[in-house]
Amino acid sequence: MRRLWMRWALLVVFVVALAVVFVNLGEWQLRRLAERENRNATTISNEQAPVRPYEQVFDRVIVDADQWQRVTATGTFDGDHQFVVRNRNNGEDRGYVVVTPLRTATGSVLVDRGFIQVVPGTGIPAAGPPPPAGEVRVLGYVRRNELGRQGAVSPVNGSVRLINSDALAPAVGYPVANGFISAIEVSPGQEGGFVPVAVPELTSGPHFWYAMQWFMFAGIGILGIVVFIRSDLRDRRTAREKAAAEAEGERQRTPADT
Repeated sequence: MRRLWMRWALLVVFVVALAVVFVNLGEWQLRRLAERENRNATTISNEQAPVRPYEQVFDRVIVDADQWQRVTATGTFDGDHQFVVRNRNNGEDRGYVVVTPLRTATGSVLVDRGFIQVVPGTGIPAAGPPPPAGEVRVLGYVRRNELGRQGAVSPVNGSVRLINSDALAPAVGYPVANGFISAIEVSPGQEGGFVPVAVPELTSGPHFWYAMQWFMFAGIGILGIVVFIRSDLRDRRTAREKAAAEAEGERQRTPADT
């Protein structure tokens, strides 16, 4: 019986440790769900808010809470310092975007001028279409800097993987505002097949069901302890009953043989 108690104790310790891990993973998924729902609410609120001049927003470091506000900016594009941002997706389409500095009366800001789809089997060009000449008006979404390793944010020959104003400013050669504008509309219009970058899908994602799965795994583990111990007890009881029956049979045969 002592060996059974040792085995049960080790089993309980192992399963409880796993259950704690599973519960923590479930709670982590619920936290991610809450974060996503908060982000969705912020996106909806910002997108529905009145359009603001870009100077009223791009006067500080742009953070997640600023994203997807609509702003307008008027100025001239600096086509000599634009960048091709490669390997981008817009919905199910694959292609690239072109980022060009916009020089305004109050400063400069990077503008993602839009997405250009690449036909499968063709490469991404080394240079994007030139911007419209003269004064333009840009209506677009506020975006924070994209973060990644140094090789992804630092431009090489006018090409880059992520849009980060801090990393692109040295290549531009003059100060630019933190973050960037993702263009919805440029007036006068621009050529080159640009389409606006889509707003992220506002869904809750799979986090709730992932959390339920982790909690279910924890419950299955706890239930498994009960099933395992009951099985051991049943096997032990069956073994005792078999031994008692054999002993009784042996006792009954002994007088007849004598």
